[in-house]
Amino acid sequence: MSVSLKLKPGPAPRVLRGHPWVFSGEVTRLLPAEHNGQTVELRDSRGRFLGVGLYNGRSQIIWRRISRDKAVFDEAFLAQALEAAIARRAPDTARRLVWSEADGLPGLVVDQFGEVLVVQALTAGMDRALPLITECLKRLLSPSEIVYRNDAPSRKLEGLETTVTTLSGERAGATWMTLDGIEFFIDLQGGHKTGFYLDQREQHRGVAALAKGRRVLDGFCNQGGFALHCAKAGAASVLAVDISEECVQTARLNAGKNRLSVDFSVMNMFDWFTANRKETFDLIVLDPPSFARSKKSLDGALRGYKELNLRAMRLLAPGGILATYSCSQNVAPAQFMDVLAEAAGDARRDFIVREETGQPADHPVLLGMPESHYLKGAILQLR
Repeated sequence: MSVSLKLKPGPAPRVLRGHPWVFSGEVTRLLPAEHNGQTVELRDSRGRFLGVGLYNGRSQIIWRRISRDKAVFDEAFLAQALEAAIARRAPDTARRLVWSEADGLPGLVVDQFGEVLVVQALTAGMDRALPLITECLKRLLSPSEIVYRNDAPSRKLEGLETTVTTLSGERAGATWMTLDGIEFFIDLQGGHKTGFYLDQREQHRGVAALAKGRRVLDGFCNQGGFALHCAKAGAASVLAVDISEECVQTARLNAGKNRLSVDFSVMNMFDWFTANRKETFDLIVLDPPSFARSKKSLDGALRGYKELNLRAMRLLAPGGILATYSCSQNVAPAQFMDVLAEAAGDARRDFIVREETGQPADHPVLLGMPESHYLKGAILQLR
């Protein structure tokens, strides 16, 4: 007989409306620890079957759906799911191949950089299945190396250790990679996340198309994606700012490799705005890290986004453009736009919305799961 969880009677949880998660307080009882990382069925309060998912009683999210049918989570299931995910992506030098729940593989992230794959298993079920996942990826893509970036803090919430390893057992050395016409120094084993923020590549190109002849400020520059593309596109000047000395060193290295003129500053962005209130720019980019890592921090995050964008809006020259983003999954697109409107009101400046931006096609959003729509942004221009 299959092991199953049963939802409590009462108000309908989100899973009944299509959301793929169940929380610990939504079921009648938890299962013994021996079921952690395994698949179990979910049933409603009347006992009706709702799907199969990965269980982990050590996590607040105890069940994550993998199928609405009575699927078996084995190598054949993984091979089919991985093949379908890869088929949904356009060919590219670097791309996200698997994006967790959006691809029906909750907690699994796979990025491709040339012949190397970077894999993250963020849930107990996917961590347990890593040997099978590895065999499937080897058959489907024949990678020269697989880097297992299992060092994300969220693994601790699943009761998992944090490690960084490789399929070969050898260290995956940092290397130069050409992305969209610019060479970047990418460290797949020691860099941030999976080595490079692939989700902003479209925005790098789009913002650069607006940069010719403009004075550009790239806030939270990280590896210099926006700054380098703007400089290459013919910006009059580019200043890139980041609080991380390591990020600025890498961005400066990238600028030198591409023979692009970019000035850099290592500083907290809020402090930089305070110290440079009389500066003016024609194009400002704000691409900060997540301000709201939990729902409890949402109010503070919204205040932070408002203050940050308010300061940027005040430094824009007439006709200036603000390209601003949020990667906080707990901030909804409408909330972010409301914050921008409030900031513009306080700045006493009128903006036209040139474009509202989101995630690229290789980072799909799962309808019914707002958390999968983490990246949002807007291109605003002074009227």
